[in-house]
Amino acid sequence: MSATRRGEAARSATADREIAISRVIDAPRELVFEAFTEVRHLSRWWGPEGFTITTRAFEFRAGGVWDFVMHGPDGTDYQEWISWTEIVPPERIALLHGESRGDPNAFESVLTFAPDGAGTRIEMRTVFRTKGLRDEAVEKYQAIEGGQQTLNKLADYVTAIL
Repeated sequence: MSATRRGEAARSATADREIAISRVIDAPRELVFEAFTEVRHLSRWWGPEGFTITTRAFEFRAGGVWDFVMHGPDGTDYQEWISWTEIVPPERIALLHGESRGDPNAFESVLTFAPDGAGTRIEMRTVFRTKGLRDEAVEKYQAIEGGQQTLNKLADYVTAIL
């Protein structure tokens, strides 16, 4: 079976547990990728509209961790923890995202960065452990809208620093 067909088969097997969001950003791929590599960048754009970030620890490398708090516009704090599982500059970042190390409900995300004319197409594909966890993220936390807002904030940020 070809790599493409294996990828398609894996996606169909996870379709009911996944969220995929993409956006074209009018900036070079290297710059869009770089916005993920340093906390000084991430803290300026990460999260849905109205959210801010406080970082407790950050090490961008495979096996490294980003431990942070997202502060919601209503004053709610969300404990967040990301472990980078794969980094292929400037093409791909894979990560495990939960509330803390060992979170049984953590989800996996893969971000891909592809040239699109003079810009970059970023795709964020997230797979949850169960359909129920995916549905909860969509319904309770508005994960699709939040993901779209996050990519919009990324686009605004990188085009402003060009």
